[in-house]
Amino acid sequence: MKQPKFNPGQIAELLKNKHVIKCAKTITYSKEFKIFAVRQYAEGKTASQIFREAGLDPQLVGEYVPDNCLHRWRRKFKAKGESGLRADERGTMRGSRKGRPKTKGLTDANRIKRLEIEVAYLKAKNDFLAKLRAQRKS
Repeated sequence: MKQPKFNPGQIAELLKNKHVIKCAKTITYSKEFKIFAVRQYAEGKTASQIFREAGLDPQLVGEYVPDNCLHRWRRKFKAKGESGLRADERGTMRGSRKGRPKTKGLTDANRIKRLEIEVAYLKAKNDFLAKLRAQRKS
């Protein structure tokens, strides 16, 4: 998907719209607009119609942006309700919290609990592997 690059004039024009919070390489829309758009879409309006009526020209924001935004917002709305449509949550549905869990700053009680869970997991894994080896031998 090609991201639109806006020139300063286009950015200024977009920022005049009450539904746009910030604009640079991408546009950040207000939570109210996202909720409004999801509800309008549920009533049968197309994504392009919703954006056009809100003063956001699909030619300016990008041809496929309205459809992509509505798809993403509807998925978030279905999963988390209105609270999932906050303006600063881009990327959270795609698993932005990947990687090793943070262990710095844990209390001793939390560290012990985490280690107990890890030990239980490893015991279950060893039991599974032992059963698997036993099945292969027989």
